[in-house]
Amino acid sequence: MLRMLMNSFSAKIILALVLVILIPVFFTSLSYYLESNSILKKNVRGSIVQISKQTADSLSSIINAGINTSDFFASNPNIQRATMYLNNSPSYEESWNYKFINSLLNNTVYSNSFVKIVYIFNEDGRGWGSGAFSETKLKSIRLSELEWVKEAKRKDGELVWQGIQFDRLRGGGVNTDLVVPVSRVLKNFDTLDNIGLVQVHLDGSSILGTVDKLKLGETGKFFVVDTAGRIMIDSDLRLINKQVEDPELFENIVEHDRTEFEFSMNGVPYYGVKQLLSNGWMIVGTVPVQEITQQLDRLKSRVLLSSAVFSILAIAIGLFIANRVVKPVNQLTRDMRRIKQGHMKVRTVVRSTDEIGLLGNQFNRMLDEIERLIHQVKDEQSQKHHAELRAVTHRVHPHFLYNTLSTLGWLIQSNQNERASEVLSALNRLLEANMGKSGNIITVAEELDIIRKYLVILELRYEKKFHLELDVEPGMEGIAIPRMLLQPLVENAIFHGIVPKKTDGRILIRIRSAEGNVEVLISDDGLGIGSRKLKLLNDPETAIASGEIGIGMRHLYDTLRLYYAGYSEWSITDRPEKGATVRILLKKQLEFIS
Repeated sequence: MLRMLMNSFSAKIILALVLVILIPVFFTSLSYYLESNSILKKNVRGSIVQISKQTADSLSSIINAGINTSDFFASNPNIQRATMYLNNSPSYEESWNYKFINSLLNNTVYSNSFVKIVYIFNEDGRGWGSGAFSETKLKSIRLSELEWVKEAKRKDGELVWQGIQFDRLRGGGVNTDLVVPVSRVLKNFDTLDNIGLVQVHLDGSSILGTVDKLKLGETGKFFVVDTAGRIMIDSDLRLINKQVEDPELFENIVEHDRTEFEFSMNGVPYYGVKQLLSNGWMIVGTVPVQEITQQLDRLKSRVLLSSAVFSILAIAIGLFIANRVVKPVNQLTRDMRRIKQGHMKVRTVVRSTDEIGLLGNQFNRMLDEIERLIHQVKDEQSQKHHAELRAVTHRVHPHFLYNTLSTLGWLIQSNQNERASEVLSALNRLLEANMGKSGNIITVAEELDIIRKYLVILELRYEKKFHLELDVEPGMEGIAIPRMLLQPLVENAIFHGIVPKKTDGRILIRIRSAEGNVEVLISDDGLGIGSRKLKLLNDPETAIASGEIGIGMRHLYDTLRLYYAGYSEWSITDRPEKGATVRILLKKQLEFIS
């Protein structure tokens, strides 16, 4: 369909008009769109990056408050000493250590709005806590089995961060305070042994509020992940400590350093931005691209709509012009198609005095000349074809008669007059059978009859018995074939295969139908051909060019080429000392002679 349109003059006129109208519209719209897109990236995306950076700075300030608080308690010698002697005091609640540390913890929390609570304890479940700390809850927990405790021991003094969660040691109630814990082990500065744990809880509600107040479009959101891509801070607490599900988003967060990135989620294109926090976490924002490009999309829609309107206008104008211009061309095209379909008598009628009318008149004169030349070529080709057929037939007949007359001459010279008379009588019967039919086409049965009579002559000449075995599929006797198609092959089998063995011989002719084709096999039990000669005969063009093909095989090649051009094939196989087989396959539609 596209090719037909592109070959249409009307289509070309319409296309030209469409291009003339649309190219300026397209480039103007494209320039405007690209400039708008650049402004969008510069302003909208730039604003998003700036907001995310400011939020990252705010979160980093909160995180730094936790880091500084943790460092303060981990390096305080009074905290160290109190923790070391915690289990040795019979009544540590009454000791100055308890009061001092409690006061220190509470003062720290009150002086820092980002620190919600601070805990100091050992693995036995004893310790201190600011605010509404519940030692009973602490004792109910097996600290040594908690993952964050194990991680703190592995890091040996480094900070261990956990995702946002509810404070489990608060005595005022369950799931009331959201916190972001940062923990580490307390060490004996003299021996560097672990003597306890310090855990600072940052205000989770304040952190979550800082993240949630950021808005990206209608459905976009911000969240915080760690270096492994696990979600640490999110308004949906069910996602905490779970890895980012979308693989493309995960790859952009963990494996790339780009601040801005784009990805697809469930087939929807998304825009993403990320910023590094002071503890190694990252704040990540994602939003569908459409939500931040709505104005640009509306502009694009208007551009497409205007382009469509102008296209329809161009097509309408083009159709009007084309209908006035190409009507005579269409008439000429239809007549050309009819000529292509074989209607050589068609002549176009173009009533126009312009160049198209002149083209129509020239077209009619050209058709007259072509028709004359076609008849001339057909006559010449027919004459050439019949001349080649006659040449092939006249070439094999003298060869056949030469061999027979040579046999008669040899018998007469040898004073074998009785055998010579028998050969002459057999030749007479053979010529009578061969000349009884007119034309070059005979039936399979007639060709086999000629072969039988010719074998009589050869048996008299060589004083040998040549057994002819026929295996002809019923109904195949009436198939029409060229005269002398098989006889030269039988003659070759005797002269070159059986006679050199100086024994009697056997010739098998098998004719079968094969999927609508005719398959002929002629086999003998002679000496065979030999690998070099066999290879040469299976490549007749080369054999003919080198002059190494006999009259019989050349006759077969030319007969098949002239009568079955493109519809036949033949091959020769050889069994050394056991004879050769010639296979002929005729693919042309079968004709029967009644």
